[in-house]
Amino acid sequence: MNGLSYLGCFGTLRIPDLAKVMGATAVDGGSRSSEPLRFFLHFVRGRWFSLFASFLIMAGAGATYLFGVYSKEIKSSLGYDQTTLNLLGFFKDLGANVGVLSGLLAEVSPTWFVLLVGAGLNFAGYFVIWLSVTGKIAKPAVWQMCLYICIGANSQNFANTGALVTSVRNFPESRGAMIGLLKGFTGLSGAIMTQLYLAVYGNDSKSLILLIGWLPAALSVVFVYTIREMKVIRDKSELKMFYICLISTIVLALFLMVITIFQKVASFSAAGYDASAAVSCLLLFVPLVFFVKHELALWQKRKTANEENPTTKITVQTPPPPTSEGNEANRKDPKVSWLANIFFHKPKRGEDYTILQALLSTDMLILFVATFCGMGSSLTAVDNMGQIGESLGYPTKTIKTFVSLLSIWNFFGRIFSGFFSESLLVKYKFPRPLMMTLVLLLSCIGLLLIAFPTPDSLYIASIVIGFSFGAQLPLLFTIISELFGLKYYSTLFNCGQLASPIGTYVLNVMITGHLYDKEARNDLAKRGLTRADVKELTCIGPHCYRLAFIILACVTFFGAISSLILVARTREFYRGDIYKKFREQAEQEVEMPVTTSDASKR
Repeated sequence: MNGLSYLGCFGTLRIPDLAKVMGATAVDGGSRSSEPLRFFLHFVRGRWFSLFASFLIMAGAGATYLFGVYSKEIKSSLGYDQTTLNLLGFFKDLGANVGVLSGLLAEVSPTWFVLLVGAGLNFAGYFVIWLSVTGKIAKPAVWQMCLYICIGANSQNFANTGALVTSVRNFPESRGAMIGLLKGFTGLSGAIMTQLYLAVYGNDSKSLILLIGWLPAALSVVFVYTIREMKVIRDKSELKMFYICLISTIVLALFLMVITIFQKVASFSAAGYDASAAVSCLLLFVPLVFFVKHELALWQKRKTANEENPTTKITVQTPPPPTSEGNEANRKDPKVSWLANIFFHKPKRGEDYTILQALLSTDMLILFVATFCGMGSSLTAVDNMGQIGESLGYPTKTIKTFVSLLSIWNFFGRIFSGFFSESLLVKYKFPRPLMMTLVLLLSCIGLLLIAFPTPDSLYIASIVIGFSFGAQLPLLFTIISELFGLKYYSTLFNCGQLASPIGTYVLNVMITGHLYDKEARNDLAKRGLTRADVKELTCIGPHCYRLAFIILACVTFFGAISSLILVARTREFYRGDIYKKFREQAEQEVEMPVTTSDASKR
C-alpha cells in the first residue's frame, strides 16, 4: 500500500508538516502490523485523550472543598478558636482564587511547566500541614499554617490554568459545556477523594490531608505531556461526545451520593470501602472508552477515504481578504497613547481584549461585585458547614454527610450551569449573566435556611448552597471568555476570581467568625466561665450563625441585583452569534488535491 494512504490518519495537515509525515510513513513502510501502535500514538496525542487527562486532573483539584472535613482536626490538634480557623480558611480561599501567577506563567511558558509547578506546590503545602497536625514537627505559628495552606490551595490554579484553559481553546465552540464538565469534576473531587481515603487509610481525617498532598500532584506529573493546545478541527459529533460525558458523570455523581449516605447509616468493612472506591474509579474512566471508540471510527473513516483516493489533501491557510474596517484600523493615528487605548479604544465585546483593557472595563467591575457577593457568601457557608452542623446538634457522621452533599451538588450546579446555559444561549439567545442572577437568588434561599433552621433543614441548605455555589464558577469563567476573548484568557479568568477570596475575608473572617465567637463568649458568660477556662471556643444553638447568615443573604441579594446591570449592558451582544468567529477560523482552509510527485516537490 502506498505510504501516503496513511496521511489521513493525522487529520488536516499543513504543507510544512508533510515532510515529517512522509518520513514517518517511509519508516514504517506501510506495514499493517504497526497500525494499532500508530492508532495508539495518534489517540494519546489527540484532543480527546488530552480532554480525558484534564478530567482526571480536575477531579483531583478540589481539595479546598474538603476543608470542612479536616478543619476540625486542625482546630483540635493545634488548639485554634473559630476566628483563627476562619482566618486559616480565608488563606485557603486566597490561595485557591489568586491565580494571577499561574495565568501569567501560562502566557510565557508551556503547559507542562505550569502543571509541574502546581504539582510541587500542592505536595509541599499539604504535606507540611499533615506533619503539623500529626505532631511530627513542632507546632507552627498561625502565620506559618496560613502560608502552608495558601501554598497548597494555590496549586489548584495551576491545574485549572493548565487543564481548563487548554481544553477551552481546543474546543472553543462548546466552551460552556466544556467548562461545566471540567469544573464539575472539580466539584466531585471531594466525594471521590473521600472514597479513596476511606479505602486506603480508613476513617482517619488526618490521613485525608496526606492523600490531598500526594494524589493531585501525582496526576499532574503522569499527564504532564498529554495536555497541550492543539489545532481546532470541527467535529460534527463533538456535542454528542460531551453529552455522553455528561451522562457518565451524572451516574458517577449519583453513585457517590448514594454510597455516601449509605456509609453514614450503615457500618462498612474495609472490603466495602475498597469496593466503593473501585466502582468510583471505574465510573471515572467511562468517558475514555467512548473517546477511544470515537477516535477509532474517525481513524477508520479517514483510512477508507485515503485508500479510495490516493491523492493527498493538504490544507492551506488563506488569510481573510482585507476589509474596509481593517484598512481604517491601519490608518488610525499611531500616536494614540496607551492610556487612551485602554480606556477609549477598546475592542468590541467578544474580541480579544488586552489584560488591562479587560481588568479596567465596567463589565469586569460588575462581575467583580457579583462574584464578591455570591462566591464570598457561598464559600463562607461551605467553610463553616462542619461548625454549623455541630452548633445545631448534628452527630459527626451526619456533619460529614452535609460536606459530601455540598461536594456532589456542587458538581450538579457546575454541569447544569455549563450545559443548560449553553443550550439556552444557542436556542433562545438567553444571556449567561441572567443565569448568574437566578443562581444568586437561589443561593439566598439556602443561606436563609441556615439563619432560620428547622429540623433537618440543613440537608436542604447544603444541597441548595452546594448547587448554587457550583453554578457560579462556570458562569463566571464562560462570561469572561465570551466578553473578553481567549487570547489572554489564562490570565483574565484567574484575575476574575480574585473577588472570591476578598469576599471570603470580609464575610467569613470579619463578620461570620467574629459574630460566632461573640455568641460563644456570651454562652460561656452565662455559664460563669471565661475564654481561659476552655481549650476550644464552641457555640451550641441556632442563634450561633443566625445574624451572620442574615447578613450573607442580604449581600448575596445585592450581588444578584448588580448582575442584572450586566444583563442590560450585554443583551445586544448575546442576541448575536458569539461563536461565528470561531466557526469562520475553522473553515478558512482550502483543500487542495496534491499527487505524490507534487508532494515530493513541495
